Amino acid sequence: MPPVWTGLWANESATQSFATHLAQALQTWPGGRDARIELRGNLGAGKTTLVRHLLRAAGVQGRIKSPTYAVVEPHQAGSGETTWPIWHFDFYRFSDPQEWEDAGFRDIFAGPGLKLMEWPDKVAGQLPPADLVIALHALDENQRQVSMGAQTAAGQQWLNDWMAREHAR
Repeated sequence: MPPVWTGLWANESATQSFATHLAQALQTWPGGRDARIELRGNLGAGKTTLVRHLLRAAGVQGRIKSPTYAVVEPHQAGSGETTWPIWHFDFYRFSDPQEWEDAGFRDIFAGPGLKLMEWPDKVAGQLPPADLVIALHALDENQRQVSMGAQTAAGQQWLNDWMAREHAR
């Protein structure tokens, strides 16, 4: 069974710290700027909060909206020659996985950029395998139990690097 990283976030500051470290890692890992990351957890688990902190840490400027109604929000991180696209998906309102195909998301997933996906189970069988899967579980209003696993070879390399970095801290 592949390794899984687990952690406990005591508050939103811990979520922000995790997001900052992940944004930095994604920019250094080979292919990290094109990663596919699934975010799993019940309503209120903190998926969108994590994404907002990750986008800020990656250098996204301006207002960051939740894609709950739009389904996808495109962002540009960094500046100048270091600009890179980030796509934030929220499939919560999908009732049929075929909606993913009908919306033309296959082209986005075939192109460059980080893909962050909330509620990936709503489009089961349509998404390519996620490099990383981050699962959040709210223990109370502030605390979150978090786990991170990998579904691809690249994701496994990144996860191994993440766990080595965490061990060194």
